[in-house]
Amino acid sequence: MDSAEKRLNELGYKQELRREMTLFKTLAISFSTMTLFTGITPLYGSSLLYAGPAPLVWGWIVVSFFTWFVGLAMAEICSSFPTTGSLYFWAAHLAGPKWGPFASWCCAWLETIGLIAGIGTQAYAGSQTLQSIILLCTGTNKDGGYFAPRWLFLCMYMGLTIIWAVLNTFALEVIAFIDIISIWWQVIGGLVIVIMLPLVALTRQPASYVFSSFEMAPDSTGISSKPYAAVLALLVSQYSLYGYDAAAHLTEETKGVFVPAQILYDAFHGRYHSATGAIILLFIIWGSFFFGGLSITTSAARVVYALSRDKGVPFSSIWRRIHPKHKVPSNAVWLCAAICILLGLPILKVNVVFTAITSICTIGWVGGYAVPIFARLVMAEENFNAGPFYLGRARRPICLVAFLWICYTCSVFLLPTYYPITWDTFNYAPVALGVGLGLIMLWWMVDARKWFKGPVRNIDTPNGKV
Repeated sequence: MDSAEKRLNELGYKQELRREMTLFKTLAISFSTMTLFTGITPLYGSSLLYAGPAPLVWGWIVVSFFTWFVGLAMAEICSSFPTTGSLYFWAAHLAGPKWGPFASWCCAWLETIGLIAGIGTQAYAGSQTLQSIILLCTGTNKDGGYFAPRWLFLCMYMGLTIIWAVLNTFALEVIAFIDIISIWWQVIGGLVIVIMLPLVALTRQPASYVFSSFEMAPDSTGISSKPYAAVLALLVSQYSLYGYDAAAHLTEETKGVFVPAQILYDAFHGRYHSATGAIILLFIIWGSFFFGGLSITTSAARVVYALSRDKGVPFSSIWRRIHPKHKVPSNAVWLCAAICILLGLPILKVNVVFTAITSICTIGWVGGYAVPIFARLVMAEENFNAGPFYLGRARRPICLVAFLWICYTCSVFLLPTYYPITWDTFNYAPVALGVGLGLIMLWWMVDARKWFKGPVRNIDTPNGKV
């Protein structure tokens, strides 16, 4: 028994998942979950349309600054609790015996919702990239190229989700190996795109335009307020910079028009009168989404497994089952895939599906961060068992800034993104989240509060008690 497994036993859990993950493999999964090209999504075009290049560029700096606070706050907590499904485990222990079960319940469900929706964001972005690749391979919109209709788009979305579920039913080392490939794919691919695109493009905007131009398109977006447009322009960076807690889910195992496609096409076709270069770079971007979706599926399944292990999911006995050979939570994997597919069904009718799924993903995922961070903020310092990484006196201001930033992020993702609001442009995230979280809270008040006590020990303690 190594030190990590010993610490896991001290927290009341026996080792059930295979501990095949090295530190580098765990970092690989975290890197893949965040995906280098996440910012090059369907949100990129709309964010550019809201306010032009300046808010889009400076938004990365602003969001990165506040994300540091969230990362620091989470790192301190993570260093003390090495368990799968860590966020809600943290929340339960940090909130104390009185509020721990409720904090754990809220955190677990927020994170579960966010992670499952995260699979959908990668499936949608990957499908849209593939749609653009098919279009450029067969021509263009003007030259009679094939633009995949909604039903085929949905089939691609479902296909990617199913492929990720199938891969996640194999042994963990298969996923870890793929994620190592993902690191080099994204690093080398990112460098290729960053170097090639400026070299190939015949025309380039000056730095003054990139860093200072504020341009609105009220005729297209229906938004005429500059502050509101600037807030919406930051959504792409707020969505992109999440997923840095993916390693924590694996701790028990550690050892419309796709605007980027148009930009790439204009650059390569303008110089070489061919779309081949654009297709190759789009394939690199598609690979990033594929690897990201695979890793998020891994993380989502671990959280569902951990919550089921603690009897917090209906039919928990089914979802907590471990594959006898591969030692992975295969039933939880397929549950996540099925729910993800259901989230994508509005693709057939609604134009802002990606915005809605992204909103659900971000609010659920970063909302889950807020619970343990707030508990850490208000708890008595003597009750905290510090790990190797400890913030000391800085923890209160860091946790406060992190919590307020998370609240702001969740709020802006509920805002309408296009006006006037119609059935085609309606951001259904507030309705979906309201209904889902409302039912979860109703379940808590009516029944779950009577029996859900947070993380449940599954080994005997030295004195013989469970």
